Amino acid sequence: MNHLDYFSAAKQPVETCVVGSGGFGRSFIAQGQRVPQMNVRVAVDLDAAVAARGFVAVGIPPQEVVVCRTAAEARTAWDRGCYVAAADLAIVVDLPIDVVVEATGNPEAGARHGRMAIDAGRHLVLVSKEVDSVIGPYLSVLARRRGKVVTPVDGDQPSLLIGLITWAETLGFEIVAAGKSSEYDFVFDERTGVMSCNGRTYSLPALAEQLSLGDKTVAEVTGDRSRVCSALPQRAVPDLCELLVVANSTGFLPDRADLHAPILRIPEVPSVFGLTTEEGLLNRAGVLDVFHCLRRPDEASFAGGVFVVVRCDDAETWKLLEEKGHLVSRDGSRAMIFNPRHLLGLEAATSVLEAAVHGRSCGAQSPRPHLDLVSRSTRRLAAGSTLAMGGHHHTIDGATAELLPSAPLAPENAVPFYLAANRRLLRDVEAGALVTLADVEIDLASELLALRKLQDEHFFGNTKA
Repeated sequence: MNHLDYFSAAKQPVETCVVGSGGFGRSFIAQGQRVPQMNVRVAVDLDAAVAARGFVAVGIPPQEVVVCRTAAEARTAWDRGCYVAAADLAIVVDLPIDVVVEATGNPEAGARHGRMAIDAGRHLVLVSKEVDSVIGPYLSVLARRRGKVVTPVDGDQPSLLIGLITWAETLGFEIVAAGKSSEYDFVFDERTGVMSCNGRTYSLPALAEQLSLGDKTVAEVTGDRSRVCSALPQRAVPDLCELLVVANSTGFLPDRADLHAPILRIPEVPSVFGLTTEEGLLNRAGVLDVFHCLRRPDEASFAGGVFVVVRCDDAETWKLLEEKGHLVSRDGSRAMIFNPRHLLGLEAATSVLEAAVHGRSCGAQSPRPHLDLVSRSTRRLAAGSTLAMGGHHHTIDGATAELLPSAPLAPENAVPFYLAANRRLLRDVEAGALVTLADVEIDLASELLALRKLQDEHFFGNTKA
């Protein structure tokens, strides 16, 4: 596709506001100064000074950045051509912006920002998958009612994987599996027997014997690797959350609630993601999953990229493609097509332009709630304690995550992971139990709760929440 031609209908730069100036927000601000068809002049953060420093850090002269505390101040700064920093979206949402980019990662705040942006008649780029996992389909409903769109964001895996899946479907490929690599590679040094992952090291000399499939079955190799690497985290909440967003747009579902999540060398992916009848791991075709990229220090990374494993219907064609370097399963029946990148905010402009120029989402135009991300306790959780969400991955201490078929809120049903986050437990939750709606105390003023109830009513009818 010729992107310059495709987006040429933009007769003037698309004006954006980014909410959240962390890693994604900062990269979006930086690249926004270089995109000819897009401006990034407005940033919001809990501390407006942080948003202001984000502009200065990417080369905006400090005298051109104004911290605004009221809507009137924001309008004056805008009219002067300045860059606007604020502590609340309400201060800037009525400026002549076209798109709000929600990148806080905070479920409750993100719900408010999403609703506010849509109410103000703005397109919404929903970077915060935490919000998307709970109420994304209903935010899309609200936006369509106003002639606007909610879209996932290019530069992050959900949008990139949706794009790859729909590209493969357009071309008529039979997709056996689709997914992504985990955010951090498993980097193994055979000389020292040391594994490095996300800044931590582990002594795993036994892994040297598990670096190839050899003559073993994939179940044997992946099982052995998982046991040897038991000290490393092998299930990450963000991976499941991102695949939920993909499921709601594509209808593809995981094979199991916690994913297979094998530890694989890149060339092994098409061999492992096949049916059990084909010596793979999968019980059925057309599923979502994730793999941990196992590599040597001098080997290329998958870089948190995305993939599809497709059926090789024409053996001669795929033999030719294999000779050109494409990755084919060891039985020759499947191949992996992949995009080994996700560039965060550096790539987000295409989603912004897709919404503003063409009025289209990079995901489904009408996503549906196929899955819920829910929490299962890993130890006994006491009544009165808080399901505190923290860390880079926005996890909950004492709980892991699973993907279950979406269901309306009800006391006996598992509560969405990010609706439960930061809530107080009303009663004990035993180890291994799902956390239900009746287990947690949720303020009735919660905007996330209110929007989830409306989503349930829209898609499921009357509910018991």
